[in-house]
Amino acid sequence: MKSFIAGPNENEVRLSRFVESVTHQLPRSLMYKAFRNKRIKVNGKRAAPDTRLATGDRVELYINDEFFLPDAAQPKPKTPRRQPPVTVIYEDGNFAVLYKPPHLLCHSDRTGDANLVDAFAAYLEKKGEYDPHAENRFAPALCNRLDRGTEGLVLAAKTYPALRDLNRIIQENLMKKEYLTITVGAPPAGRHIAWLQHNEKNNKVHIHARPGGDCKQIITDVTVLRQEGPFALCRIGLVTGRTHQIRAHLSYLGHPVLGDLKYGNRKMNASSGLSTQALCAQRLTFGRIPEENSLHYLSGRVIKLEQPDILKTFDRLTHT
Repeated sequence: MKSFIAGPNENEVRLSRFVESVTHQLPRSLMYKAFRNKRIKVNGKRAAPDTRLATGDRVELYINDEFFLPDAAQPKPKTPRRQPPVTVIYEDGNFAVLYKPPHLLCHSDRTGDANLVDAFAAYLEKKGEYDPHAENRFAPALCNRLDRGTEGLVLAAKTYPALRDLNRIIQENLMKKEYLTITVGAPPAGRHIAWLQHNEKNNKVHIHARPGGDCKQIITDVTVLRQEGPFALCRIGLVTGRTHQIRAHLSYLGHPVLGDLKYGNRKMNASSGLSTQALCAQRLTFGRIPEENSLHYLSGRVIKLEQPDILKTFDRLTHT
């Protein structure tokens, strides 16, 4: 028998999810059989898979030891190589808004390069706000992601309740995301609707004028802020948030993001001297958040980068 004490980050977590997180290679069929046979208990009493845990609950699992990792085999927290400093734009006890520079990954990949989520966990650990050895299942998490070459604002949850409620805000479209970008020529201003098809094999998307097949609708708002010579500085509002939406949609409109190697203009990219796409997630605007959401105090809040580097880049390109 193994027992666990639910911590603050397990509060309101579904019991079945908790069991999956603390066991190793336990088939779901056996897990639900253990529920039926009263071999999973909370505070000494039989519990159902959909039971919601509370901080301090004792979870007892009468499950074979083979489905638990030995203490010596427990994965150790990884420190990313060349770990970057964390730039915090906004922070409270629940979450932070971080600045992700271009070229930095949001999450780890096969390269083992430094990444934002691991750097954020290390930042919280250093502050004494996160102890990876004391957690049963939760680790600080990002609620949105940016492509490696894109810079800008990323939401990072410190606790499970904050992660849950930030995800609800995003899913219910209660937060507007706006980007700044430099395009080749000025795209037509206004709202643009199209359909996006994602090829997962090469991680590239194609834009279509009409729906069909596995296409998903995309809606992109475009405002041209400045136009000088062959370049335009634009504000982009995402109504939908699909893979590579801004980059692919602007390319489809005939005015690709400058520096974009996948969807851009090779000749203009080469002449610009940019090492990555000129795209910055610059502003987050929260709508009216229901009071039952623990983050309702964010209603009406605007969090933004005051002087993003992309503005300097535009000035350099248009005054040389």
